Amino acid sequence: MPRRVSLPNADDLFRGNGHTRGGTTRELDPPSERTNPTAKVVEQPRPEIGSETAAEIAARKSSGRVRHDEKMTVYVTADELLDLEHARLSLRRHQGLAVDRGRLVREAIAMAIEDLELNGDDSVLVQRLIAR
Repeated sequence: MPRRVSLPNADDLFRGNGHTRGGTTRELDPPSERTNPTAKVVEQPRPEIGSETAAEIAARKSSGRVRHDEKMTVYVTADELLDLEHARLSLRRHQGLAVDRGRLVREAIAMAIEDLELNGDDSVLVQRLIAR
């Protein structure tokens, strides 16, 4: 009997079980794609700013409630966090929308980017950034 114990790889320990919290299954990447360091990533060319039509910009939405692969940390003041929480609770109370803070922030980002792309220098974002 060997004295060394065989342990599972980290990929085996931390892989998902194929189910989301709601009980519906989602497709997992095949192991060869997850662990293959030589796999080529093909990036889609991004259109230049201003090249999209107003309809294309308006059709773009925030990602909403999906699994997100990227993470960004944003530091806010206590007052900004309270304002965000008050907005979240107000949406729940008055409109019946139960949204988390992350979704609220993603929607606000989508709105700001859409306004910037449609209105350029006249956008609310540019005007607020100039004023500060």
